[in-house]
Order: sequence, then C-alpha cells, then structure tokens
Amino acid sequence: MGSMTTRSCPCGLPEPYERCCGRYHGGAAAAPTAEALMRSRYCAFVRRDAGYLLRTWHPRTRPARLGLDPGMRWTGLEILGATDGSAFHGTGTVTFRASYRGGSLLERSRFERVDGAWVYVDGDFPEQ
Repeated sequence: MGSMTTRSCPCGLPEPYERCCGRYHGGAAAAPTAEALMRSRYCAFVRRDAGYLLRTWHPRTRPARLGLDPGMRWTGLEILGATDGSAFHGTGTVTFRASYRGGSLLERSRFERVDGAWVYVDGDFPEQ
C-alpha cells in the first residue's frame, strides 16, 4: 500500500489524494467537469467529509444535514457512462457503480452548474 502520500486517490484515479480530489475538498480548486465532481463526492463519502458533500449539492435539493454512517466501508468506484458535463455544458449526467463492503450501488446522477461551479442535483437508480 505504501504511505498515505503515494497511495492513489480513493476515487480510483492514479494521482495521490492531495493532487486529485483533495484539491477540491480543500477548496483550492473546483471540479472542472461533472465526472470530476462525482468522483470527488464519492471520495468525500469515503472520507466522511459531509461539509464538502453539502457544499457541492444543488441548493434546490440539498438536505439540511447529512448523516454519514461510520460503519460504511466504500471499496471502489466504477464510472459506467457520462453525458455532457464538460466545460462547455450547463448540465451533465454520470452513471456509476460504487462498491461497499457487502454490496454495490448503481446510480445515474444529474449535475448542473450554479454560478459556474458543478453541483449534484439528484440521481436515479437504473435497473442493474
């Protein structure tokens, strides 16, 4: 596994956390695409960063608070498809499978830009 600094980011990309989702979590940068935001939100679930999850949630659909289950062990993220969601779009969707100890979750998430920044709107659960 190596040390914390050399391990790849929990989102599945090979970069270390600090250079990958950590930049977004810390506020040094904003996720440039819907997929990057989705990955950074998965990573925030792994790290139980409720503040980031709430900050990157659309004001229209954001819950008042978020309880993250400390017993939940996320084990991997697989991006299955994405539409739009680039620098040239105002909306986008990302379909992904997030694995956890004991199962997996398949979701198609919808994202929009608010004041130029990508935010999570909501998601549905396609048939497996």
